[in-house]
Amino acid sequence: MSVSSPSRKKRPPLPARAAPRPKTSTGMPHAQIGVVPEPAVDRELRRRAYALPGVLDRPTVISVPGARALWLADDIDLLRPEVVLRGREFAHIHPDGSLHATLAPPRAQQAISAGWAEPHSIAEQLGMPGLVMIYTPLTMQELDVVIELVVDSYNFVTGRSIDAATLAAPIS
Repeated sequence: MSVSSPSRKKRPPLPARAAPRPKTSTGMPHAQIGVVPEPAVDRELRRRAYALPGVLDRPTVISVPGARALWLADDIDLLRPEVVLRGREFAHIHPDGSLHATLAPPRAQQAISAGWAEPHSIAEQLGMPGLVMIYTPLTMQELDVVIELVVDSYNFVTGRSIDAATLAAPIS
């Protein structure tokens, strides 16, 4: 069985997000307004995100103070370096648990349409239609979808084919 490239792989549609979209700023920094993360969900978000192969937890080089970069180790190849805004930071998690990440443009549009994300405030200016803010997951069910999107971003940038389900089990 061959593994298809993540950019060509047909992804199942995302479920519609039940919660209303949070209010967000229109300028920079692009941020959610008034969202407080659920501590257990936030811990699990970070655990799963940093469980991706070759992803390091580092201070951001592009976002607000307190945000944490999802930084790709030097031995991880970049299939699409042009969608990494600075250094090897392919995404970052804000203190409120929301994230900025770059998805394949069709997947970004699915995430936006299903209520999980919105275009980054400078995505159009940068010519990066896949650059989105993914909203803070507030339940473990929401977290499963958010992690799927984080993994989609990782796969898009690296060309790998990691399955988000492999990150669900706690690391022993």
